[in-house]
Parts: sequence; C-alpha cells; structure tokens
Amino acid sequence: IYPQVGMAHTAVFYFAEPLKPALGGVLTFTLEQVHGGGHLIGRLRLAASAEADVGLTDPVPDGVAAILAAEPGTWSEAQRSQVAAFYVKREDARLLAELPAPAKVFAVSSDFEAVGNYKPAGSPRTVHVLTRGNIDDPGEEARAGALSCVSGLESRFELPEGAGEGERRAALARWLADRENVLTWRSIVNRVWHYHFGKGIAATPNDFGKMGEAPTHPELLDWLAYEFRERGGSLKWLHKEIMLSATYRQASTPRAEAERIDKGNAWLWRMERPRLEAEAIRDAVLQISGKLDLTMGGPSARQFLESKGVHVTPNLDYLGFDPDDPANFRRGVYRFVFRTVPDPLMQALDCPDASQWTPQRSASFNALGALAMANSPFLVRQAEHLAARLEAERATTEERVARLYQLAFQRDPDAEELAEVSAYTERHGLANACRVILNSNEFVFLE
Repeated sequence: IYPQVGMAHTAVFYFAEPLKPALGGVLTFTLEQVHGGGHLIGRLRLAASAEADVGLTDPVPDGVAAILAAEPGTWSEAQRSQVAAFYVKREDARLLAELPAPAKVFAVSSDFEAVGNYKPAGSPRTVHVLTRGNIDDPGEEARAGALSCVSGLESRFELPEGAGEGERRAALARWLADRENVLTWRSIVNRVWHYHFGKGIAATPNDFGKMGEAPTHPELLDWLAYEFRERGGSLKWLHKEIMLSATYRQASTPRAEAERIDKGNAWLWRMERPRLEAEAIRDAVLQISGKLDLTMGGPSARQFLESKGVHVTPNLDYLGFDPDDPANFRRGVYRFVFRTVPDPLMQALDCPDASQWTPQRSASFNALGALAMANSPFLVRQAEHLAARLEAERATTEERVARLYQLAFQRDPDAEELAEVSAYTERHGLANACRVILNSNEFVFLE
C-alpha cells in the first residue's frame, strides 16, 4: 500500500474452483497479519459474490468517484480534465496489458533497465594502450577505429567530442560497408562459395588474410568480389552466378588421372560428396515419412522434457520426449537450442556446439553416428511412420521397396537391390528395412 498509507484499498480474490455451499451454510475467512506491525488493516469490510466479475479489480480513485457521484452538468473544467485523464490512463493500461510480454534484448543499446549486476554503460569508458599488456602501465589513449592494413580507408574514425556507443557503431558499420573495403567484399564472396562447395576459395573463412590459407583461385575470388560489389551487393546474383557455372554442375564421379594429380580436389575437377548437416538429415527423414510440418514462423519447438536443475541450467531429457509430439515435426530451423545441453542425436551427427563460433562444420564418419541413426527413438519412430506410408500407397512388398527408393534416393532400385531389400523386408519387416535405408550412405550424402 506504500505510499498510499491511510487510504482506502480494495483486494479481490477468485477461487480456483467454484464453491458450492449448502443452503444456509456459513463461509468462514481467516486473515493472518504476517508483515510487521506498522501497516495494519483498519476498517475491514468483506463481501462475497457468485458473479464472475465483481467489477472491483480496477477501482476508481476516491477523488474521481466523488466527481462521478455529482451531476455531470455541475462539473468544473478541472473536474472534467481529471475524469478524462483517469479514463485515458486506464484505457492505455488496458491496451498495454493486451500486448505480449516484452523480450529483453541487449543489443547495441546502452539505454535499458538494470538487471541484477548488468547495468547500462552510459558513456564509453576510456581505453588505453597497455605497455607490454600491463594494466598498471597504461599508455596513450586508444582511439575508435578499425584495421589499418586495409588500404584506401582511414583506420581511425572521425567522431564528435563525447560520441557515444551509437556513433562508434555507426562509424564501424560505414567502414565495413564502404565501397573501397575490399576485405568485406572478398570475405562475403568467399563465404558464399564455402556454403555451396563445402570449402571456400580461401579455406579459412573466419581467418581471411595473411594468417589464413591462401586462395586456390585468387583471380576468381577478385573477379567475383568486383562483380558482386558493382551489382550493389546482390546475393541473388552471386548465388545464381555460382550455381549456373560448369564447376558447380559437375558430377562427383572420380577420375584416376585427376585423382593422381589433385587428390584433395583443390582445383575442383569434380563435385565433393558432402554429408547432409544434422538438421538437414532430420528434416529429410520427416519429409519422406510424411510428417514434416512446413508451418512458417511461430515460437521455437522445445523437443525435450525440462525439469529444474541444481543451478540455473535446467535438466533436459531428449530421449524421453514423445517422438510423436507435434514439436518433433517442426523444421530444424525452429528447433529450440540449449547452448549448454545439446541434443544427443544432433551431437552424434556433428551439429556444432551452440556455445562456440563454428565457421566450418565438421562431418565425421564413425560408428557413433551410425548407431544414433539406427537406434534413436525419434528415427525409429519415423521409420515406422515411413513404413505406414508405404503400406498405404503400395500393395506388394516389391512395390513398397521401389517406392522407398524413390522417396529416399530419388531413383528406382536395380534388380539386385530390389531383390535384396524385398527379402530383408519379408524377414524383418518393412519398418526395419526403412531404418536400413535411412542409415545408408546414399541417403545422408549428396551425390
């Protein structure tokens, strides 16, 4: 009630379950004073009602109530303003209450409410160059700027006196996006190439320059960077130019002579056979089983059971989560990721540690991944769904196996494959045959 001490206050309590007292029964309420001895209830009045809304959850202040009790024609200009202000304030509060809860995002802003020990910086602190890294021996003041090794650009920013974080960040953004900043244009081109080919023209996308690996095709990198810049940084043009090239459209067929000259395929004489990423494997399984939820947007899907942990991080149970829960059918991009508690299936398939920067994903080929693909409760259940789909679409074992190959491999099986997988299906069931196909190299690798 502080600071409205001594004023009238109202509290409304709703029962979780409706009471059904007998006719003539007595309701007994017990109030217990547990907070000190200074703020005591004075003149107490209790009332009970069977109405769903008693209309007291937003009481009118005494001053406004006194004005409303009088005839409207007798109100002064000040009284009309007081009633209008009360109405506008209450209506604004109602509309604001209907909005979703605000999310706390600590981004580029230094103007936010303090959360515990995390407080806004206010103004940028002064940073000094430390002599030999010794914090007790500060040298000259460090000025806001960027890399001095990029030719054609000033490495120190011209900022007004007392410039805050916003001005500094804006200056850095202008420096990064400057037309003459060749490092930015070449880095973007190299990274897009990396995503298409599995390896960049320079193989170290996060260490681009003298400390990283030299580009295998420097002229190509320079040409793509120049054309990309001249077209206003159009990523659509860049993707199209790469994907329509003869290099990108090559097959993965090995050639003995080329293998002898360039075993590592540095000169791109064939397509690499990349393994699907963990999220892509999961989505591909859902797609062919007919369970993939293509709904766009919405909240992240929590594909685990959560319980309170010892400290801040909760306990997560991925294996006990219902494989048929609708959250399991969302696309991988909507998967809720805990940085400190990874999904065992995703981890076995080399999904990166979410707490670390990962410029290049690794792809291991070991028994751990194969065992996870064969025995994960989620994948076992999806194999059963896939089998049910095949049984609904085709009548005989051979037809179902042929359809399985079409869904999983986008091709028909040859005679030997059809005979072997059909025989396996007859012995072990269609669901187990689906598990074998889902764990095959042809399914998890791109040809």
